[in-house]
Amino acid sequence: MTCWPDSRFIDLLNITHPIIQAPMLGAGAEVMIGVANAGGLGSLACATLTLESIRTEVAVFRAACDQPLNLNFFCHQPPEYDEAAALQWKSLFKPYYTELGADYDAPTPVSSRAPFDEATCALVEELRPEVVSFHFALPAPELVARVKACGAKVLSSATTVEEARWLERNGCDAIIAMGYEAGGHRAMFLSRELTTQIGTFALVPQIVDAVSVPVIAAGGIADARGIAAAFALGASAVQIGTAYLFCAEATITQPHHRALREASASQTALTNLFTGRPARGIVNRVMRELGPINPLAPAFPLAGGVLLPLKAKSEGSGDFINLWAGQAFPLSPGRTANLSSYELTRKFVDDYTARSACT
Repeated sequence: MTCWPDSRFIDLLNITHPIIQAPMLGAGAEVMIGVANAGGLGSLACATLTLESIRTEVAVFRAACDQPLNLNFFCHQPPEYDEAAALQWKSLFKPYYTELGADYDAPTPVSSRAPFDEATCALVEELRPEVVSFHFALPAPELVARVKACGAKVLSSATTVEEARWLERNGCDAIIAMGYEAGGHRAMFLSRELTTQIGTFALVPQIVDAVSVPVIAAGGIADARGIAAAFALGASAVQIGTAYLFCAEATITQPHHRALREASASQTALTNLFTGRPARGIVNRVMRELGPINPLAPAFPLAGGVLLPLKAKSEGSGDFINLWAGQAFPLSPGRTANLSSYELTRKFVDDYTARSACT
């Protein structure tokens, strides 16, 4: 039996182990089921899914196990379209359109991420997940109140101490301390300055000291050593992301899968090219040639539309798609072993138990 040093998070959700599988594209119901059956918390990334797709994924999960699940949503404000800025942005990619034979003059496809809204809240009330987590702060207070009224615990991510305090004041039941190492979109919402972003193991103890709710460490954790370090710094749980993309059930693209197998941790960078918000991924051709952070990128999530025709024309290359990954991905046990999400979660627990004096 594993004795976790802080039981507040597992008591809050009535789960066995304080391990959250991060919500990510490519980690659908099958990944969630394995994590949940191993005693952790499975998470579904809902921002790019239709309401019907969310309903389907949840149905698959509920049919397979009776454990808690986490539905994750973005809560950004959709930007106003700026035609002049969009044309200026697209012009940067014209050489690639010419090279690949894509139609530069065709209307630019829409790149979208759906924010949490009235319709999504109604779906949450229908599905009644045990956890609802948010990225980019929280939705309107009345929506948060409705989520809580249906019995869900509310989580959100903080990248600074100030954000953590804001989240606690506005109703979060637990706070994800998202360090600079983490893959995917930065959750920053009180500032757009990347200079405010610090590493997980500097951030976690500062947030633990600043708030009274349980703190979940995220970023730079891919094996039992990271889990142990997070708990030593006061975390009540850990959220692990990229490590789960190696699992057999993950449905990532072949270029993404190949990059995760071949790249090194030093080959990740924060980029705004794919959506307009900073997000960490493995460096590819377009990031190298245009620079990972470009000031001309339109507001989130509009930047990605110009890349969609290039992605279609270069299928299989990975040159024009996001390859989200955190800095610790080479440490995942799944990189060298063919593990299911259930087996990987159990390995995290067993390896942590072996390292811990409290068993």
